[in-house]
Amino acid sequence: MPAHLITGAGSGIGAALARRLLGRGDQVVLLARDAGRARAIAESLPGSSAIVGDLAQPGRLSWALSKQALPERLDSVIHVAGVVDLGPVADIPATLWEHQLAVNLVGPAELTRLLLPLLRVSRGHVVFVNSGAGLHAHAGWSAYAASKHGLKALADSLRAEEGENGIRVTSIYPGRTATPMQERVHQQEGRAYEPDRFIAADSVATTILTALDLPEDAVLTDLTVRPKP
Repeated sequence: MPAHLITGAGSGIGAALARRLLGRGDQVVLLARDAGRARAIAESLPGSSAIVGDLAQPGRLSWALSKQALPERLDSVIHVAGVVDLGPVADIPATLWEHQLAVNLVGPAELTRLLLPLLRVSRGHVVFVNSGAGLHAHAGWSAYAASKHGLKALADSLRAEEGENGIRVTSIYPGRTATPMQERVHQQEGRAYEPDRFIAADSVATTILTALDLPEDAVLTDLTVRPKP
């Protein structure tokens, strides 16, 4: 039974993906920022289990994981969690830069580092759910886009470093997706949220599954997904 660890499974793309993996009988472990959140997410996804680790505090992840039982096997780590705070460079304080860089970039880097021994044994797969902002930055998106550009660099370097260990690395770049995060983005932009205009979370989950399910002799390195015109 393949085993997967997913961040950001409380809603949106992460929850859709977890449901799909559980539905086909895979083992799913969820990372949550605190114990209460872990219980709530695990209850919402029957058959899953949860561990606690706060991506906003990357320096504490090693300690947190050392106090919990990890799966004996891990076939993939799928980084879906993310935060976004918009604003012009002139207005964004250092605290918002630091929070977005921690959750969107440094936390995933540290979590991946800690789980590499398990992934090497299984010749596993690391999937980074990036963003269109990881390829192009626009006004008001500097901090978030910087974190996602960095996530692309992390994926590219990891792929080059761990290929000899059989680890596959994929970056997924979804366009605007109908998720609670997208609703918050629209609130920050001062625009009405119309979810029917955007990609369904389940469609992005299908894209991730496509990458995971490729035969071992192939890897999707970068995949961009956009809403249908």
